[in-house]
Amino acid sequence: MALWFHDAIYDVKGSGNEERSAEWAHRALTSAGAAAAAAERVRQLVLVTRHDGVPGNVDEQVLVDIDLAILGAERPRFDEYERQIRDEYAFVPGFLFRRKRRQILRTFLDRPVLYSTAMLRERLEARARENLRRAIG
Repeated sequence: MALWFHDAIYDVKGSGNEERSAEWAHRALTSAGAAAAAAERVRQLVLVTRHDGVPGNVDEQVLVDIDLAILGAERPRFDEYERQIRDEYAFVPGFLFRRKRRQILRTFLDRPVLYSTAMLRERLEARARENLRRAIG
């Protein structure tokens, strides 16, 4: 459920998308009859997709790794993704977009590891780092 809800609210001109998505998930699950603890767990997992900390448990690790899997995509798909991001932020002047995008990508590249799960780390880590270095360029 956290994977489904993690970008349920995605407003490129707004802030707090993860928080708003997490609250929506909590309300939706509670109103659907989910146990309070389950609804709260999903809410907490959605908040982990802010990428402002290290995923602490296996559920968080899997969720974050899936969310970041695009960084380790084959070059043509990663380049397409970067173009899609630029299209989403077309309202931002080019010089500002490039500076902010490089800052965001640098935060990922500066991590000791991008992927917490062994499987994604083995399969995607090297390519993700290559994509990030190229994008930061």
